[in-house]
Amino acid sequence: MTDSGRSEQPRDEQTARRILDPVDRASEILFGLIMVLTFTGSLSVADAGRAEVGAMLIAALGCNLAWGIIDAAMYLLSAKAGQARDELTVKAIRAATDSEAGRQIVATSLPPAILPALSAADLERIRRQLMDWPIEEPRLTRQDYLGAFGVFLLVFLCLLPVALPFVLWQDARTALSISNAVAVALLFLTGFALGRHSGRPWRVGFLMVLVGVVLVGIAKALGG
Repeated sequence: MTDSGRSEQPRDEQTARRILDPVDRASEILFGLIMVLTFTGSLSVADAGRAEVGAMLIAALGCNLAWGIIDAAMYLLSAKAGQARDELTVKAIRAATDSEAGRQIVATSLPPAILPALSAADLERIRRQLMDWPIEEPRLTRQDYLGAFGVFLLVFLCLLPVALPFVLWQDARTALSISNAVAVALLFLTGFALGRHSGRPWRVGFLMVLVGVVLVGIAKALGG
């Protein structure tokens, strides 16, 4: 749980940590790759000329640009909603009928994984701190906007390495083979980087490739 009564610097530091969350970054990269792969995979290399390749690249560019903007907007909405939720939680703690009820609100707003490590005295200490700290009006910070811009870049820039082979190679079949190889490599590297945080980089790397291929197949099957 975050509390809205914190000074701006701690809030910004916490938001920065959320921006750098490897799970968030991996999710955005996976999403961006799926978007562009649904377009490159729909290209018929048997009869694709430069006009067809150009149309595919323009469509992929527009799609990743649009979804990058949408994802960035959703990131800001989520950040704003999180701040408002924290403010309501602090107000609920202060409005609790007694200290026990306040501690229950504190407990339910904390991640379940850390609750076993907290005693009643720990929850009471948190409750007392939240009772004393001033409540600030929820507002988006510079770090929130930087995070939204980072989300946009992750989704949009995934297009470039996958689309670049279609610019460098005239033969559509060769370009598609190289593009797919690049996409698989990016999926694996993203999963590998994510897996380093769990101690299983190779497993997560191959799992990311599998998940990406399956999701692209589902998107294409459903007309995506």
